[in-house]
Amino acid sequence: MANLSATIEALLLVSNRPMTVRELATLAEASPKDTEQAVIALTQQYDQRQDGGILLQRVGGQVQLVTAGGAAPAVQRFLKQETTGELTRAQLETLTIIAYRGPVTRAELEQIRGVNCAIILRNLMMRGLIEAQADRQVGIIRYVVSLDFLKHLGYATVEQLPDYQRLHTLDTVGRLLEAEAVKPAA
Repeated sequence: MANLSATIEALLLVSNRPMTVRELATLAEASPKDTEQAVIALTQQYDQRQDGGILLQRVGGQVQLVTAGGAAPAVQRFLKQETTGELTRAQLETLTIIAYRGPVTRAELEQIRGVNCAIILRNLMMRGLIEAQADRQVGIIRYVVSLDFLKHLGYATVEQLPDYQRLHTLDTVGRLLEAEAVKPAA
């Protein structure tokens, strides 16, 4: 169960939203019962820590890692800096992909960019530049640019972005995604 606990902790760390035990079980490839026991064990570990900066929070059927209240002033300063400073190159690349290829899943973004995009997506959502749209039928989340993003640029729709038609329908990215999907696992 130690390995399962570590996997769950890692999943909660990179997630930008609360997760259910069922989601964690699916991602960790474990039974819901074992996952529930691992979440309980993790909760106890975090509860026993004195003066820790992170807590494991459970609300209803959802679990999430959150910052402890004592760290709030430093976290607020950091978040203000993160949401008001200039965008990094990685953030601009991700935002551009979402604008021109969206709606796009995190997995598709990561295939295009070749790196984990969880923190970048979280930051862009905190800035109000993108939105997550849940597709409940398929069970995935797709990202699109927000109305605030378009308003900031002076556009009413994404179709008004420069070269949108050409870049949105460009086959190169689609072919790259398809090629990556059929690649044999190493």
